[in-house]
Amino acid sequence: MNEWGDGTRCVRAGLPEPAPGDPFLPGPVFAAPYHLDPFEGQGTSPNGYGRPDNPTRRLLEAAVGELEGGDCRVFSTGQAAITGLLLTLLRPGDTVVLPTDGYFPVRAFATNVLEAIGVRVLFVPTVGPYPSFEGVRLVLVETPANPGLDVVDVAALAERAHADGALLAVDNTTATPLGQRPLDLGADLVVASGTKALTGHSDLLLGYLASRSAELIDAVTTWRTTTGAVPGAFDAWLAHRSLATLDLRLARQSANAAAVVDLLAGRSDVTGLRWPGRTDDPAYPVASAQMRRIPGVLSFDLGDADRVGRFVEAARLVAAATSFGGLHTTADRRAQWGDDTAPGFVRLSCGAEDTADLVADIAAALDATGPV
Repeated sequence: MNEWGDGTRCVRAGLPEPAPGDPFLPGPVFAAPYHLDPFEGQGTSPNGYGRPDNPTRRLLEAAVGELEGGDCRVFSTGQAAITGLLLTLLRPGDTVVLPTDGYFPVRAFATNVLEAIGVRVLFVPTVGPYPSFEGVRLVLVETPANPGLDVVDVAALAERAHADGALLAVDNTTATPLGQRPLDLGADLVVASGTKALTGHSDLLLGYLASRSAELIDAVTTWRTTTGAVPGAFDAWLAHRSLATLDLRLARQSANAAAVVDLLAGRSDVTGLRWPGRTDDPAYPVASAQMRRIPGVLSFDLGDADRVGRFVEAARLVAAATSFGGLHTTADRRAQWGDDTAPGFVRLSCGAEDTADLVADIAAALDATGPV
């Protein structure tokens, strides 16, 4: 399957072998208990009880695992996946390195939970400078970082971490496995929110972990089974169905982002424009070498919170929402959620609208709400 293109891989990922009369993707299996053998119990059956066992969930895990290039376990949310990773690997006295400019709830979890149980937390910007990793158990990076969109060289960071005996985990939410495959670059684990671009229809919550280490996957699986942080069968089925169009959705979103960036770059009333696909962006040299495609997420500053509100209100094709990666273009003023950003900072997630329509709408909204 490695010779297939992204579109083919997405359409075929995780599907069972075809059989006459069977659907391409089996419908969701809704079950808590399953029939057991009266004498052997679960025996050799893969299904015993719904929390650890569900065939719909396993098909989704096979699909995401094929795209990421490792063994996969899905979780109820991205936050469940990343906190499950941290609590699986870290013990009192361990040290973890986390990004200062990554997903805010992860930093809050580290401060409120990890430090309270005796884990030493070091916060470092995505692009560094990084301290020595000697004595560090885990390094977690988010690249491109959310919401600032800085990019770090994963292969170089993996080499440094491994030289000092640390594990490297990469949050691949913004990039998706079609944008980059961290396991190919030397990372030990991938973690991501499937709520965003991976499933892309703004109708479910999902998270996942992937690794090529059986030991790490077994530990994560045990954690998930014990805590019960599993997605429901219908969400798993919806997610798998949505994967088939991932290549198509990302292509339009990226094209829209490139066009919007061209528009914004020429406006004096927009500052702080960031998109790793822009040749003069600080992240471009690493992103262009490391990433297979650039996501449809960009950021910029409109000066103050009031103008952000007026801009979104004036736009017909831009919705105020705090997620990203969906079919609909959304704008999010990140300061309202606790990110260390300026009041007028906007994360814009380009959807799948026609490019010309989206550019015209954003231009008109900016014209109508220029600085007072």
